[in-house]
Amino acid sequence: MLPDDFRAGVRAALPSLLGLVPFGLVAGIAAVNAGLSPFQAIGLSAVVFAGAAQLAAIDLLARDASLAVVVVTAVVINLRMAMYSASIAPYFESFRRRWAVGCSYLLTDVSYALSIAEFTDESGTDRRWYYLGVAGAIWAVWQLTTVAGVLLGAGIPESWGVGFAVPLVFLTLLVGDVSDRPRLVAALVGGSVAVVGATWPLNLGLLGGALAGVVAGVVVDGRDGGSDA
Repeated sequence: MLPDDFRAGVRAALPSLLGLVPFGLVAGIAAVNAGLSPFQAIGLSAVVFAGAAQLAAIDLLARDASLAVVVVTAVVINLRMAMYSASIAPYFESFRRRWAVGCSYLLTDVSYALSIAEFTDESGTDRRWYYLGVAGAIWAVWQLTTVAGVLLGAGIPESWGVGFAVPLVFLTLLVGDVSDRPRLVAALVGGSVAVVGATWPLNLGLLGGALAGVVAGVVVDGRDGGSDA
């Protein structure tokens, strides 16, 4: 029987899983339409396990970008994970190394937010099992919906032009995430650079936009923080 804290983590993740389903379906469909085989698409989802970075990589692969550009773009988009790791690491100090490595693989925005809120509450929760409940549920739903998307995408004719779904998903994520001035500036600067850079060689527009957005957001956040002091 699964520990109570594991089940509590799964329950905490349930509301987020509903929004994850269409996202995973789009990722699977987009991967197939980008020219990846079903095996490659499923493997990409299992190895990368990072929604926004995964879709960005798929978009670049569809445009025949170099592997170096694809990898660097995905890394830049996922730089926030370094901050999440630094924040949550003290709560994992007692874990054995293999558990810590497994937990790092499962780290996402949602699993971090739900877990850190529970851990700072000092409620006596078994952190390992709670985290695995939250993050494991997210991982399972993402993989299953991606596989479903791959199977659906393999049967959808190219004439349907479902490629529009990728930018539509990004737009949905953007609207929900722009909650303060630094994020708004990051979105505007990053988006503008990516559009201007659409004709750059090696498909560097997306990478340039990601880097410019990160830098702009950090600069504005630093200025706002300084003005509050």
